[in-house]
Amino acid sequence: MRAEGRVVGLVPTMGALHDGHASLVRAAQEQCQPVVVSVFVNPKQFGPKEDFEKYPRPIDADRALLEGLQVPYLFAPLAAEMYPNGFRTSVSVEGLGERLEGRSRPGHFRGVTTIVLKLFEIAQPHFAYFGRKDAQQVRLIRQMARDLNLDTEIVVCPIVRDADGLALSSRNAYLKGDQRRAATVLYRALDAARHDIAAGERDAVRLAGALRKKIEAEPLATADYVEIVDAETFEPVLRLRRACLALLAVFVGSTRLIDNMLVEEQGDSLSIAL
Repeated sequence: MRAEGRVVGLVPTMGALHDGHASLVRAAQEQCQPVVVSVFVNPKQFGPKEDFEKYPRPIDADRALLEGLQVPYLFAPLAAEMYPNGFRTSVSVEGLGERLEGRSRPGHFRGVTTIVLKLFEIAQPHFAYFGRKDAQQVRLIRQMARDLNLDTEIVVCPIVRDADGLALSSRNAYLKGDQRRAATVLYRALDAARHDIAAGERDAVRLAGALRKKIEAEPLATADYVEIVDAETFEPVLRLRRACLALLAVFVGSTRLIDNMLVEEQGDSLSIAL
């Protein structure tokens, strides 16, 4: 298809597809023909105490959703195909993955970048589509693509949310009853910070403190981290400038959820994306 001059798009996923994934597919379809969707629950990005075994794998439902979206190609390999006996190679992006998710989930990003590079090599896409909800992951993948001169452009798409603001995630299926209601605290905290910024607050330390206080007020929620960082370096900032991300990782019961808000300078004002 490349030889025919067609533009190939790839949407890498771990399955349990939802409307967030569908939005990535639609974005890909605007630029590419064909679009390939991969479904692979990657064991190398799960820690020993994480939810690899119970991670949802509704492959029949995923296939039906993709057929409804008129996706022509679903790539759903087995782990033994992606990591055959004797597999020894991994890919690491140094300096961007040690904090935040990297600190909480040692080895996670090495597993992500390794599998994404393999998927790029297999599918040979011109464009690959990722959601901004996994902001640190996207930043590392962009760095990998640039450093290794990959012939794939990384496209970052907006966060898709439920009606009550909760960012769509395959792990939301773990939330039941009061936990599902409590999970909206991530959005509620970020939305409160958005109003503070709109009112003129620029002190990142105060904003992060207010975010943490809002989360701690929810009895079923426990913050893993709450930070405001530079969107390029992922280092903490003292004041909002250039492009910053407010990043949250929160346990609701035993379910770990992440969310973020992007704040960018636009002339004399700030643009905020939730």
